[in-house]
Amino acid sequence: MYCYNWRTKVEIQEELKFLDLLKNNNLSISFPLPDKEGNLIQEINAPEGLRYAVLFTFAVGEKMRFMTKEICYAIGSVMGKIHNITAGKKIDRVSYNFDVLLHDAYHHLNLFFSDELSEIGYIKQLSAKISKRFAQSNLSENQKGVLHLDIWYDNLSVNKENEIILFDFDNCGNGPLILDVGYFCKQLFFIETDKEVYEMKVESFLNGYISERSLSEAELKLIPEAGASVFIFYLGVQAQRFDWSNIFLTENYIKMLGARIKNWIDYYELKELHAANRKLANFPND
Repeated sequence: MYCYNWRTKVEIQEELKFLDLLKNNNLSISFPLPDKEGNLIQEINAPEGLRYAVLFTFAVGEKMRFMTKEICYAIGSVMGKIHNITAGKKIDRVSYNFDVLLHDAYHHLNLFFSDELSEIGYIKQLSAKISKRFAQSNLSENQKGVLHLDIWYDNLSVNKENEIILFDFDNCGNGPLILDVGYFCKQLFFIETDKEVYEMKVESFLNGYISERSLSEAELKLIPEAGASVFIFYLGVQAQRFDWSNIFLTENYIKMLGARIKNWIDYYELKELHAANRKLANFPND
């Protein structure tokens, strides 16, 4: 059941066409099922107004919050396969540029929280920095395409053969493919409190991805900014979808997510600094 006034019928049709493309390329996804007249989209006259519904196949398996490195590799591999199919393509849905991901999200949040809340000020500052980094990266058209934008353990099942079945493509759209990569890495970062375990698993995930599709040095360097961008975007979504109540739109929640975003960025900045220092130590000036 799609939320009231959240997706247009055209947007849902584009999502289903995208799923059909993946299904026809033998990707393991939850796909839509037609009714006896062949219709995929049902129209429900709900009390609040017209809502749309689609019946999908069940993704057999279990959700696995603490994933093994083998499962991380498999998820990377599936993501790489999807991006091989979608690279250079577009669908008639949102394009995740940095106005949508960052600036619009900030303005949605700003309707509820002022810059006096330090986390909102930080998001505003970080958004400008991220936009500049992506503008300087000059990603090619083949490094952009159709993406899921919400691949993490809660939107996939792992079956008994350790195969991955993806679902919940509600936020699919167009944009830099590294957004999917960065978002998964950032989710993994907060699942694994032991950062040595995180590094082992994220390396396995990236190896799985690279086994299907290459990542340029420029893309790899954008992983911190890509992950933060999607998290900021989803904070904006909570503000957009506020009606009379929303547990994801409280000052405490903003502080928690703001701190998580900052911890993620700080971690990678420190990691980059340590790498630069090691390089200097190995190649001292004459």
